[in-house]
Amino acid sequence: MKVTVVGAGAVGASCAEYIAIKDFASEVVLLDIKEGYAEGKAMDLMQTASLNGFDTKITGTTNDYSKTANSDICVITSGVPRKPGMTREELIGINAGIVKTVSANLIKHSPEAVFIVVSNPMDTMTYLVHKSTNLPKHKIIGMGGALDSARFKYRLAEALDAPISDVDGMVIGGHSDKGMVPLTAHATRNSIKVTEFLSEERLDQVKEDTKVGGATLTKLLGTSAWYAPGAAVSGLVQAIACDLKKMFPCSTYLEGEYDLNDLCIGVPVILGKNGIERIVEIELSDAEKAHMKESAAGVKKTNGLLDV
Repeated sequence: MKVTVVGAGAVGASCAEYIAIKDFASEVVLLDIKEGYAEGKAMDLMQTASLNGFDTKITGTTNDYSKTANSDICVITSGVPRKPGMTREELIGINAGIVKTVSANLIKHSPEAVFIVVSNPMDTMTYLVHKSTNLPKHKIIGMGGALDSARFKYRLAEALDAPISDVDGMVIGGHSDKGMVPLTAHATRNSIKVTEFLSEERLDQVKEDTKVGGATLTKLLGTSAWYAPGAAVSGLVQAIACDLKKMFPCSTYLEGEYDLNDLCIGVPVILGKNGIERIVEIELSDAEKAHMKESAAGVKKTNGLLDV
């Protein structure tokens, strides 16, 4: 199993680290345009192998896509990260050109690969890969919902004063501060709805804290987060590589599901060896449906800025 990660910055290196530590891939290739950068990150990570007990080979390369040949899964993290006060949407002009070039180069060497898009604005970049390539839609996956759901569960556990292993919950919709739809009514603590433990007011606070999870970290760190995004990607990669049939909320191209068409947005999917094996439609309340429609409208507006 060969995995390529394009972009050896904090998010890309974190992806490579978590994938390697889980020890299910034979090789992870890190690629970056900065001379020697990916090679240095790969060497540093390989020097942790004996300490962390993994045998995955990590190699780095400077813009040589031939080294990515025959990858089973390709992860695109490349692009400009958010700075404090910057929205994900403001990145579109710069990152669209990068993602389009990267995806074309990857497909040239790995036409059968499953693609995971991390670059922001993530739903629109996922849509761009869909529109600019001939890949089947089940092989193009946007990471955002998996990360947003992890942040949601963190906030739920915090509110419940419970271990996070007790908590389950999901965020669908767009990967943006206004577009996220945290499904509080579906969230549980050991199969008991969290509405049994938390007031509506406290749950509203959990929702708001989840929506600004990325912006909160950007303000604190001065750049985008990387540990949780890397872990989210590694979870998706492992589900595909090991054919786990796990359910994650991911950005995928919709053709009538959830009454939405011609956009990529976060919904629950089953991930296995073929990528997205099934889109799962769940019953939403009227309020959740309305929020989902608003989210979709926001994504479509951003998509309209693309030259496709």
